Amino acid sequence: MPRHDVRFTIPERKLGNSDIEFAVYSDEERLGGLKISKGAIVWCPANKKRGYVMGWDAFDRAMREQGRREPRR
Repeated sequence: MPRHDVRFTIPERKLGNSDIEFAVYSDEERLGGLKISKGAIVWCPANKKRGYVMGWDAFDRAMREQGRREPRR
């Protein structure tokens, strides 16, 4: 099973002025980057210049329809 790592940087400014960026790795190979802003979420695959944008309402629907429920702890 691949080992996944998530790395992130949080800017000192409010989220409204700057995105939060996460770098996602699988077995030390970069899968891509995830940018979170007030208006949307953007997935940019590794070695690509342009990403895939999804608004928060669409993200909510996609997770409810396609995501798995988190197990109880």
